[in-house]
Amino acid sequence: PLDCCPPKPSQFVEFKLPKTNSNELRIRPAAHLVDDKYLEKYSKALALMKALPETDPRSHIQQANVHCAYCNGGYHQVGLPDLDLQVHGSWLFFPFHRAYLYFYEKILGKLIDDPTFAIPYWNWDHPDGMTLPSLYNNQNSPFFDGLRNPTHLPPMVTDLSYDGPGLDNNLPKDDQIALNLSVMYRQMVSNAKKPSLFMGNPYRAGDKPNPGAGSLENQPHATVHNWTGNPSNPMWEDMGNFYSAGRDPIFYAHHANVDRTWSIWRNLSKKNKDFKEKDFLNSFYYFYNENAEPVKIYVRDCLDTKKLGYDYQPMDLPWLKSKPKPKQTKTKKSLKRITSTEKKVSAEEVNVPTLTYPKTLDHIIRTYLKRPKKSRSLEEKEAEEEILVIDIEVKKDVYSKFDVYVNDKDEYPTKENRVRTEYAGSFVNVPHKHKHGGKEAELLKTSLKLGLTDLIEDLGADDDEGI
Repeated sequence: PLDCCPPKPSQFVEFKLPKTNSNELRIRPAAHLVDDKYLEKYSKALALMKALPETDPRSHIQQANVHCAYCNGGYHQVGLPDLDLQVHGSWLFFPFHRAYLYFYEKILGKLIDDPTFAIPYWNWDHPDGMTLPSLYNNQNSPFFDGLRNPTHLPPMVTDLSYDGPGLDNNLPKDDQIALNLSVMYRQMVSNAKKPSLFMGNPYRAGDKPNPGAGSLENQPHATVHNWTGNPSNPMWEDMGNFYSAGRDPIFYAHHANVDRTWSIWRNLSKKNKDFKEKDFLNSFYYFYNENAEPVKIYVRDCLDTKKLGYDYQPMDLPWLKSKPKPKQTKTKKSLKRITSTEKKVSAEEVNVPTLTYPKTLDHIIRTYLKRPKKSRSLEEKEAEEEILVIDIEVKKDVYSKFDVYVNDKDEYPTKENRVRTEYAGSFVNVPHKHKHGGKEAELLKTSLKLGLTDLIEDLGADDDEGI
């Protein structure tokens, strides 16, 4: 029954990029490295935001409601009352949250009369920043939120591939860090070779919501949400549900790091470029700026942090050296000794049928898929990624997750195996509800795309007919 829409804009102003140069950029710091002077400034700004009346669109609760409205069925598409607007699960995910944090940050700066103020980022992709930052765990500060999982507070290392309540890895600290770094490599490199793989599927007017999330949105974005929230609360509040996530101050640090990864991804390869389609660039959102004015901002204005006047404190990227390794590597020498008869026996040994779908995923499902083409050249691999597409239907209001393994012969793949090449990735759903469309609205229909070119190559399966 929650009505989370902020006051309706009666008259909006068009957003204009600020006039800044490289010497005037606001620098968002890593949360685990901030000093007392910064903490004093940030604490004052957030306390003032929380003290604003709820009717003020700049207030903490109304800023939280912005996320609720755009992500929990508060709005429908213009002229299409039966189609929700949802900024998750598509190419709108990154630019929406970038704009959202931009105005949130500007409001905080205005409240303390400091235009240089920048919010911190939770550096969960670095071993030094993988615990919940200590500044957010101080009960006497405005950064504290009592609705967090009490078993995941410092010094517990964040699990970037979190499975859900009662399913903690309980790995030794160094092993959990290694798993996190391996997940980051998979999601940022091998699973992110096309814009749609990293940023999510296209989402145009008239489309149903959630056409498919990008790699980073699935995890660690979604997994960190639910790892932080408290599953003992009715709807996994605060961080574990879209409607309430923005009420926890750590939400903004979490999404600042999500935003940071978008900039990092673009610099990892010359092929990593944003979408060029007008349907992407001309999509827009409404926010309230630091003067409480409703502002209309287009996606095309959200593509460059430096043009928006901010950047991130640089940190090294240890996950770039954490490429997953196969359990058993095929060597050229051993391949030469395999006869056609032995290959046939090897294939039958797996004994995996080709299944028909849909299937209820209440147990491990194994299926054999014929590949579109085998033995591709390096040029062919550079030109086109081999992609596995899985269509999914799941209840929206539950946390759900499944893993995908390729050519893993274990009877029961283990969590520890997520550091191995055979682990292709995961689907993750953060609980949320939509109010339009009756029972149909309770179901999330989406897809998961996983890039397999590197994985198949690393497994020595280039010449295999199928997986």
